[in-house]
Amino acid sequence: MFFMTQTSATPLRVLITGASSGLGSAMATAYAKQYGATLHLGLCGRNASALQALADHLYASYQSHCVVYSVDVRDAPAMQSMAAHFLNHVGCPHIVIGNAGVSRGTLTEFSEDIPAFQAVFDTNVMGLVHTFQPFITAMKVAVGQGENAQLVGIASVAGIRGLPGSAAYSASKAAAITYLESLRVEMQLYGIAVTTIAPGYIRTPMTEINTYPMPFLMDAEVFADKAVNAITKHRRFTVIPWQMGIVARLMRLLPAGLWDFIMKKAPHKARL
Repeated sequence: MFFMTQTSATPLRVLITGASSGLGSAMATAYAKQYGATLHLGLCGRNASALQALADHLYASYQSHCVVYSVDVRDAPAMQSMAAHFLNHVGCPHIVIGNAGVSRGTLTEFSEDIPAFQAVFDTNVMGLVHTFQPFITAMKVAVGQGENAQLVGIASVAGIRGLPGSAAYSASKAAAITYLESLRVEMQLYGIAVTTIAPGYIRTPMTEINTYPMPFLMDAEVFADKAVNAITKHRRFTVIPWQMGIVARLMRLLPAGLWDFIMKKAPHKARL
């Protein structure tokens, strides 16, 4: 389903998945605040009413023009149809942000958790592929014509090391980080930038269900401003907030035995 507000020629075109809430909504708002009427946004997500409400708000408050797509990133044909519509009616996006993601507590010992593992990987990993693939050919052409093109993937610090009770989420985000690195070195041949952003704990509906301490918890609006700044600077890989970046580097350095000892009694994410 496609929904469109008033349109106009704009110098910056941005498409964001998972835009109906959380980080996606916050990043869309951050772009609208910064670019106003000179921005054309593609807002993708599964909650059509929330997306339309966001689009109406961004136009009323900042005169940013939005196209709303009710689409699931797990559905490759639907994502290709979305991309074709955006390319035909708006133009080639300068920035595509693959933000859609899910997090569920999972334990391998329970057979009933297998569908949860599948859903997490389908969304957090294949969702990125389905988001980027339909735009790459057009982006190559746009770069050849002197325009900028950038693919942005939202990963997670949870992808640095395996966390107990979060096997599906940690593994999917580790896969996302590696996938985005492969994509970055592939796309450099065509002048298409690829940015990986690994959030720490950000205050969103996804983290509201966590019952354990979340160090350096950051508001989504603050994260969004920092993420937009990192994207503008074409950062290859960045962790937000910076304190979690230090933690991430330390996590990488810990030997397996010490990591196992530290995590032995760590709290688990709740299984839903």
